Parts: sequence; C-alpha cells; structure tokens
Amino acid sequence: MKQGTTIITLDNGYHLWTNTQGEGDIHLLALHGGPGGNHEYWEDTAQQLKKQGLNVQVHMYDQLGSWYSDQPDYSDPKIADKYLTYDYFLDEVEEVRQKLGIDQFYLIGQSWGGALVQMYAAKYGQHLKGAIISSMVDNIDEYVAHVNQVREEALPADAVAYMKKQEAANNYDDPQYQKYVDVLNAGYVDRKQPAAISHLIPTMSRPVYGAFQGDNEFVITGKLKEWQFESHLSEIKVPTLLTFGEHETMPVATAKRMATEIPHARLVTTPEGGHHHMIDNAPVYYDHLATFICDVENDQFND
Repeated sequence: MKQGTTIITLDNGYHLWTNTQGEGDIHLLALHGGPGGNHEYWEDTAQQLKKQGLNVQVHMYDQLGSWYSDQPDYSDPKIADKYLTYDYFLDEVEEVRQKLGIDQFYLIGQSWGGALVQMYAAKYGQHLKGAIISSMVDNIDEYVAHVNQVREEALPADAVAYMKKQEAANNYDDPQYQKYVDVLNAGYVDRKQPAAISHLIPTMSRPVYGAFQGDNEFVITGKLKEWQFESHLSEIKVPTLLTFGEHETMPVATAKRMATEIPHARLVTTPEGGHHHMIDNAPVYYDHLATFICDVENDQFND
C-alpha cells in the first residue's frame, strides 16, 4: 500500500487528506477528535508501535471540514444540515475504509473520534478486528457532571463563578474567561503541550467544533448535548480497548461502567495522562495499545 499522503475523492465530490505510515499486515485507522481537530497526534503512531515491537500500517485522515481536507461552506444551511451530522461522519469512516482498500482492521478514535468508533463498531463491526475508544464516554451527562467537578477543583470559586456568568451571557470571547480555559486545558487536555503540535495559526475547524461541542472543552452547547450511546454498547461485538488518562476531562468511572457493558472490553489508564494521553505519556499509552493488538492477533484477548 502506498506510504505517505493520498488525497481521496469522496462520492459527494469533496476531497479528504489521508496519510499512511508504517509497514506490515496489521492495519490501524486513526480518527481524530474535535470534532474539527486534525490528525497530528497520530503522526508518530506507527513509530511508537514499532518501538513496542509491532509493525503496523497506520492510516490517518482529516475529516471533512478539518485542516488539510476540504472546507465546505457551512454557512449555507443546506450544507450544514447535510454534513454536520453524526450519520455523515460515521459513514465517512466507512467510505474512507473502502477507498483506502483495508478490511479486518483496527479502528482507534480519540475523544469525538471515540464516539465514531463506538458507532462504527456497532454498525460496521464485521470489518473490524478490534476497536480502541480513547478518552470518550457513551453518556454526555456523566461527562458534563465530571468536567464541572474538574473545573471546581482546579479553579478558585470566584473564577468558576466568573466563567458561569460569561457562559450565561454567551460571552465566550471575554479575555479573562479564555485565560481560565487555558488554565484548564493545560491541566486536563494538553498537559505536555509539545512544540511539535503548536501552530502560528489556529487549526481547529470552528464551524465543525462549534456545531457539536461549543466554545471549549468545558462547556457543551452543540449537538454533543444529545450524545447517548449506552443502550447500544451491547452491539459492539469485537474486542474493545478503552484507554483513558488518569488526569483528564473524561470520567474514568464511566469508562469502568462501559467496560462492563461492552461484551468484550478491557480498560486501561495512563498515569499523568490528560485528554491527549498519547502525547502526555506515550510509552505507557502505546504499550497498552500494542499489548491489545498483539493479544487480539494471537487469540489471547480476554476481557
């Protein structure tokens, strides 16, 4: 299979940027978060797995509206209604799989990407060897309760009150509000903050992120307010790895419950890891991932 970058044309006419790294007969398709984020924290995944003694072809792509891929005009209500939906992004994963020509593969997704993994494994699980849900819950209400607790523990009471006041006024551009968001991001989202993923210009697709999440990771005003997948967890039949940071925005308590409700699931956690624990503590994160893949490949996976 071709290494490096390939631009694929979707049946809808839009173009997606894809990239393949690594060699071997094992295929891993990586989904970024956001939504509206990009592929960059997966760029060294093939190398990290090789350090663990595992040769894997890692395929990554920027979802529609994100970074290197096409940017639809979401200000057009017809385009927004058609493409800013759960169903669109779910079926986009399947079309990417087809156009890359992979089958019987592993699917990993971070945050929003982890929601897509849950949906894909339930609907298209016949194509999977295994699913990896990285830092994503099945119940948004449990996330909201946890992230509010995180905020109250991380900031003084007057700072939390200030944030809530600005949120009630829909005043997310307030400079002091954004300073508090930066503090929370540094503590629970991007704890390591390596220079390699910093940019001179913002890379997040604000139209996509805003439609689903809102202004930031600590408040949900978009379509993710509707996210409830718990009743479908039993439909995920493939071996599943749940991987969460021990110091992040997603509640590990929810992950523990998910591990009991998905028929064949294993939960691992990453010390000192935030929401992006593949960066914060890469050796532990990729040891967990490599162990999972090897266990499935050798028919030794047990939940």
